[in-house]
Amino acid sequence: MAPGVRRVPVREGRVRATLFLPPEPGCYPGILDLFGVGGGLLEYRASLLAGKGFAVMALAYYNYDDLPKCMDTMRMEYFEEAVNYLLSHPEVKGPGIGLLGISKGGELGLAMASFLKGIKAAVIINGSVAAVGNTIHYKDETIPPVTILRNRVRMTKDGLKDVVDALQSPLVEEKSFIPVERSDTAFLLLVGQDDHNWKSEFYANEISKRLEAHGKEKPQIICYPEAGHYIEPPYFPLCKAGMHLLVGANITFGGEPKPHAVAQVDAWQQLQTFFHKHLGSKN
Repeated sequence: MAPGVRRVPVREGRVRATLFLPPEPGCYPGILDLFGVGGGLLEYRASLLAGKGFAVMALAYYNYDDLPKCMDTMRMEYFEEAVNYLLSHPEVKGPGIGLLGISKGGELGLAMASFLKGIKAAVIINGSVAAVGNTIHYKDETIPPVTILRNRVRMTKDGLKDVVDALQSPLVEEKSFIPVERSDTAFLLLVGQDDHNWKSEFYANEISKRLEAHGKEKPQIICYPEAGHYIEPPYFPLCKAGMHLLVGANITFGGEPKPHAVAQVDAWQQLQTFFHKHLGSKN
C-alpha cells in the first residue's frame, strides 16, 4: 500500500466493505472491487489501486460479518446499495463509478452493469457471462444458474480436477446468459487463455457478439497466452491450483509462471489506463 493511503471501514445499511482513499483529500474516480467464491473481504487490490489515484471500495458480499454465509442467491439490490454509497461519498466524483471484478466477481460485475445505473466502466478479469452456482435476482427478474455437467470433469496427471468443460454453454441454456446487451457500460475484458476454471475467452467473445448485435459499444478484449485464472496485481505468485468451493475439490486454474507474471504486469497497467480514460482523474 502506498504511503498515506487512507483505510476507511464501511458499515452502512447492509453494506460491508472497506474504502481506500488516496493520501490527499480530494474528489477521485470511484471503483468497486469484487473477488470470487472464497467470500470474505479481500482488501489488497483495492489498497494498491488507491495509491494510483482512485477511491476504491473492496466489497464483501457473502461469508463475512453478518452477511449471508452461503451464496445460493445473489440479490442485485445489495450491490445497488453499495454503488449508491460509493457515489454519494464526498471524495468520489460522479456521475458514474467503475467496477473491477475477477472470477465470480467478474460475473457479478457483468450482472451489475446489466441491471444497475451509475456504472460507467467495468474491468472484468476472467468472468463468466452465465450465472454459475447461484441464482441472480433483481427486483422481479431472475437469472438461473447454468447446469454443471459433472461427467465432463477430468483428472490431471497431478491428481487435480480439471473443470474447464464442466459448465453447460449459456448458448444452450440461454436463460442463464447475463443480459449484457442492456448495459451502456464501457468494458475491458482481461482473459487468461489458459484459464481452466471456465472458458473465459469464449465468454469474452460471446459478450462482444451480444453487445455488437444490439448496437452497443464493443468491449476491449485483451487475451494473455498461457495465463491462468487468477490474474492478480504484479508480482503476485501464480495460483496454479487450489480448493474450489463450488466443486468441493482441488482444481487446476491453469497458467504458466513466466507468461502469467508478464500478463499480471500488463493487465495492471491496462486497467489503470482504462479507468482513467473512462472515469477521469482527481478533480
